Amino acid sequence: MSKIDPTARVEDGAVIGEGTEIGPYCIIGPNAVIGANCKLIGHVHVTAQTTIGDDCTIYPFASLGTPPQSLSYRGELTKLKIGSGCTIRESVTMNAGTVAGGGITTVGDRGYFMNCSHVGHDCHVGNDVIFATSATLGGHCEIGDFVFIGGLSAVHQFTRIGPQVMVGGVCGVRDDIIPFGLVNGQYAVLEGLNLIGMKRRKFTKQRLATVRAFYQKLFHGPGTFAERLEASRPLAGEDPAIAEILGFIGKGKRPLCLPAIAK
Repeated sequence: MSKIDPTARVEDGAVIGEGTEIGPYCIIGPNAVIGANCKLIGHVHVTAQTTIGDDCTIYPFASLGTPPQSLSYRGELTKLKIGSGCTIRESVTMNAGTVAGGGITTVGDRGYFMNCSHVGHDCHVGNDVIFATSATLGGHCEIGDFVFIGGLSAVHQFTRIGPQVMVGGVCGVRDDIIPFGLVNGQYAVLEGLNLIGMKRRKFTKQRLATVRAFYQKLFHGPGTFAERLEASRPLAGEDPAIAEILGFIGKGKRPLCLPAIAK
């Protein structure tokens, strides 16, 4: 059975999963669905059509499903969907979607969101991400699996960050970041590949060497970036990671985050 503190307010219509604990002074709206074996420690606010998966732990003053911070919002009931196994620390905010953006914000499984981090409206965040303290997404961002965003970093609206990217602390991310990229700087620049993350994902030495050689040709070879990109397309068959990077670039509609010296 679920355990609900007598000081919590759970509106009629809310669904609370088996084994879930709702701590003191939580407020759960009528359209919320909270999975099994979750723990809302206290002072947690869940509103809109918010769905939270099983086995999540949510710390005080987190606010989930609050209205999108968008001037186009007109009070529509929109959605936030959070996966299972997430840890959401103090004062994290995640906004519901907008009608214009598809009406839903999504967060994958096993995310770790440190205090004061923010997921803006209509964002789509992958699995196994880590958002450090005050990491912030503007609206409509797309974040891949296994992404780490450093503390006090902010990602501009509509930006895409590919899987297994590492964003350093205190970065302003204005451009799309290729999968496996490592970025740093006041305004983020591409510094190389996230080799630590790739090793953790069991990349062999041979795969690392192949992808690094591709990276050097694409970003530091002769000619302009456009010329190097065209010349690199036949390399997609050498490794799935290369194909993923090229595919990501091909789908882009915004500028790409490049090394400081890339042309």
